[in-house]
Amino acid sequence: MSTVWAVLLLAVVLAFAVVRPRGLPEAAAAVPAGAIAVGGGLVPWPAARDEMIMLGPTVGFLAAILALAHLADRWGVFAYAGALAARAARGSPTRLLTVVFGIAAAVTAVLSLDATVVLLTPVVFATAAAAGVRARPQVYACTHLANAGSLLLPVANLTNLLAFGATGLTFLGFAGLMALPWLAVLAVEYAVFRWFFAGDLATPARPAAVEAPPPPRFALVVLALTLAGFAAAEPMGVAPAWVAAAGALVLAIPLVVRATDHRRTAVRIALSTNPLFCFFVFGLGVVVLALRRNGLDDLIAALTPGHADLLGLLAVAGLAALLANLVNNVPATLVLVPVVAHTPGLVLAALIGVNVGPNLTYVGSLATLLWRRILHARDEPPATAAFLRLGAISVPACLLAAVAALWVALKLSTVS
Repeated sequence: MSTVWAVLLLAVVLAFAVVRPRGLPEAAAAVPAGAIAVGGGLVPWPAARDEMIMLGPTVGFLAAILALAHLADRWGVFAYAGALAARAARGSPTRLLTVVFGIAAAVTAVLSLDATVVLLTPVVFATAAAAGVRARPQVYACTHLANAGSLLLPVANLTNLLAFGATGLTFLGFAGLMALPWLAVLAVEYAVFRWFFAGDLATPARPAAVEAPPPPRFALVVLALTLAGFAAAEPMGVAPAWVAAAGALVLAIPLVVRATDHRRTAVRIALSTNPLFCFFVFGLGVVVLALRRNGLDDLIAALTPGHADLLGLLAVAGLAALLANLVNNVPATLVLVPVVAHTPGLVLAALIGVNVGPNLTYVGSLATLLWRRILHARDEPPATAAFLRLGAISVPACLLAAVAALWVALKLSTVS
């Protein structure tokens, strides 16, 4: 019965996160569900507390990177990128898709996938309008590139941060091994998008005159230094959350000082950390822990191969993708990493699964839930049938390409 109750709690939390009745935040279901799991004896309080402590640095990074991305937007980074994209498109829908792919991949790698869905998606809407093209291919690219494009750096996704320590790799070592899978995924996604959205891309453009704003040099320099700080701080044991917070602070101080209402500006920056969504992550973690303690961990351990040959990598990536779409990719990472931590190659394969797999369904990743919320807020909700068809085509192809590329990268390295 404990397993049944744990499954029901998780189903309610994920269903609520997708539907969001009356616009209520995801935390409105996740936090009470976590309390029920503890109060009902599914999870002892000490275990729930330890789980939240373990998630603390990752959630802290989420909050810091959301603030950093918000501040970059305030400095005009995204508007500048959008204007450059519209000008580079020169009236070509296909060329605009190519540029958006490049921008989304870069934003995801540097500012994490949440910045891509939260801040780049609205800019892409405006960019498509300025370029006079249909926005659907570019808007869907934001969520696909946010998930599948987050393979490159440890800071690009919460899943990467959760698993990074288990790989035993340095920041640059991680990037070196994941570069080939990342490029393979980008190539496959681009080919799928060109085919799937052929009708939208063939529609003649009606571009408007676009004047690019001056480059926000200060913000761009701060972002570049922050990215360098991620790599430099890792060997010293400094958590990425502190680096992101430092970058956000440097961007925030001039805005607060120049503002006519210092307090209001500071409050808006604080709220950009999306505290309710952070509470959702904590609540979801406790609910999934209830399921893990009542049979899920044993089941996953029995299903997971122990060798990092090509078939083993494929099996782990496939299992990770399936689990991400059942319980969300962050909890899936928490379940899988302890099982495969003995072999760095299997950890990286699991990351391919939990990062690429979520493009299959809305509940696969937190970023997709955020992306869906943004589209609903604009009264342009995604077409569920199209979203599912696109995922059914792209996800298997991307998994195969990325795992094959990872296998090659592992063969060329000393890591197994």
